Amino acid sequence: MVETQALATDYLKLSGELRLKVLGLYKKANAGHIGCSLSCIDLLIGSLVHHKRPQDSFILSKGHAAAALYVTLNHLGEISDEILDTFYQDGTTLPAHPAPNKHAGIPFATGSLGHGLPIATGIAQANKLSENDGISFVLMSDGETNEGTTWEAAHYAIQKGLDNLIVLIDRNGLQGFGYTNEILGDSADAVKWRAIGFDVVEVNGHNPAELIEQIAELKTRKNGIPKVIIAHTIKGKGVSYMENRMEWHYLPMSDDLYATAVSDVQQTYLLS
Repeated sequence: MVETQALATDYLKLSGELRLKVLGLYKKANAGHIGCSLSCIDLLIGSLVHHKRPQDSFILSKGHAAAALYVTLNHLGEISDEILDTFYQDGTTLPAHPAPNKHAGIPFATGSLGHGLPIATGIAQANKLSENDGISFVLMSDGETNEGTTWEAAHYAIQKGLDNLIVLIDRNGLQGFGYTNEILGDSADAVKWRAIGFDVVEVNGHNPAELIEQIAELKTRKNGIPKVIIAHTIKGKGVSYMENRMEWHYLPMSDDLYATAVSDVQQTYLLS
């Protein structure tokens, strides 16, 4: 129990520290896509930080949350502080959406939604064919599950028995034009994914310890069934005025709003 509590405290602190880095990057760049980055940080901690091994792959399909990926790779030592500081600048290797062939942790360009799951499915199939025990992780947005390519890849994964594929869906309930259930319907619903043949679990997407436990369990299920984790999250998590607000998919922060955001995160994540 003491070890579990210590782990939870460590992850709470890391979650806050990564959020502060994300806010700092976006403030310096005077750019948007803040809310979607804040909603998936805990998913990155639970999968990329805790579970990914050298033989595994990780694809951030919701590439508009690039800053969340960049600060996580910086935490892991794959992106230096100096390079991180070039985010969004001319000539950077860290543009608004992830670009390939510059950093080992970013093997593919993402951000044009609907590509990540097909890529991750192909990697999972390649691992099967080469008898490699690598796990193929992909982190998607819930709005992205509207895409036709998502469902083509999903059916392929089922047909090929890709139990080495773990899909994480950041289900924050908002996409670029409104609430996901009001656009094309809730295509990130557990019932739908279970009905087509996926092994489905639902988690609190802001509880890395729960996510870590669920991934560990799913990795033991060599049952010929691909996995999906539907993570219930909050867009803009940690910043009071951003939470569940669609406009923070786009808006940059003023000096005053940035100061409030930093204060919110410091208080929520016990950093002050």
